Amino acid sequence: MPLQGKRILLTGGAGFIGTTLSRRLIDDNEIVVYDNLHRDALGGTELAGHPNLTFVQGDVLDAELILETAKGATHIVHLAAIAGVDTVLESPVRTMTVNLIGTYNVLEAAQATRESLERLVDFSTSEVFGRHAYKVEEIHETAQGSVGEARWTYAVSKLAGEHFAHSYYDELGLPTCSLRPFNVYGPGQIGGGAIRAFIEAILAGEDLVIHGDGAQIRAWCYVDDLVDALLLILERPEAVGQVFNIGNARSVVTVYDLAARIRRLMEADSEITFRPLHYTDVEMRIPNVDKARNLLGWEPKVDLDDGLARTIAWYRERQPAAAGVG
Repeated sequence: MPLQGKRILLTGGAGFIGTTLSRRLIDDNEIVVYDNLHRDALGGTELAGHPNLTFVQGDVLDAELILETAKGATHIVHLAAIAGVDTVLESPVRTMTVNLIGTYNVLEAAQATRESLERLVDFSTSEVFGRHAYKVEEIHETAQGSVGEARWTYAVSKLAGEHFAHSYYDELGLPTCSLRPFNVYGPGQIGGGAIRAFIEAILAGEDLVIHGDGAQIRAWCYVDDLVDALLLILERPEAVGQVFNIGNARSVVTVYDLAARIRRLMEADSEITFRPLHYTDVEMRIPNVDKARNLLGWEPKVDLDDGLARTIAWYRERQPAAAGVG
């Protein structure tokens, strides 16, 4: 049964995924968005003035404010984090601090509202599988790069968050679960992301820049598919205490193929150029999602060309002056 009459707290809820999730829940539930607006996909949308939405501007490092905001929550989705390769490389200390201590603060706030809480979903990352992840399952060993490579501070902090969440479940009985998204994209995406960057470059009449040789392999998951999985995780009792890979193994391409595909779909003549990598990259990232399929009945529905067409249309609607580029 879809959630109804619930009080749902979304930390980092003004971001891309949180905003997409809110659209699916807001008519039948009370949504509380807790965000510092570092990345704001919510502002300017129809959701901002919705009577079922409450916005609290705050940081997950503010333990007292998150504790107060969480009171009475039936569901908590912990999306707030420092993310994005460039941001992580620039601020590894803040990455570790926000992702570790912030997650602890959210778990403590959840524990304090145990009487009302039905579910807490902690967002992790596919980066916990390291540089080479081929059809990885949830039970496969996680792998991080060596200490001193700043990129891996993100993966380590998110994996620690998973352990935190599972420990609260094991020891204290808190109804937690974790989700590992694999390269999510779609309308409304802000901040990082190769798909967003390629589309915006074409709309601006610029070259498509690939860092490295473009042979890196990714499985791309359309945001609506991710939200479908998230809703099942929020609703289904079988999800408690579990971790789920969420991605689309049918939408696997190299980064070069992705750029060429977007150029073709947009009928653009932008050049594809290459620049040296200035960080350690992931060579391959493809999930096995049998656990979500078997336990939740979830299946990704949107294949890559369809998802790209929807995403391109969204960006074109918001940049009409560039819509004729091709």
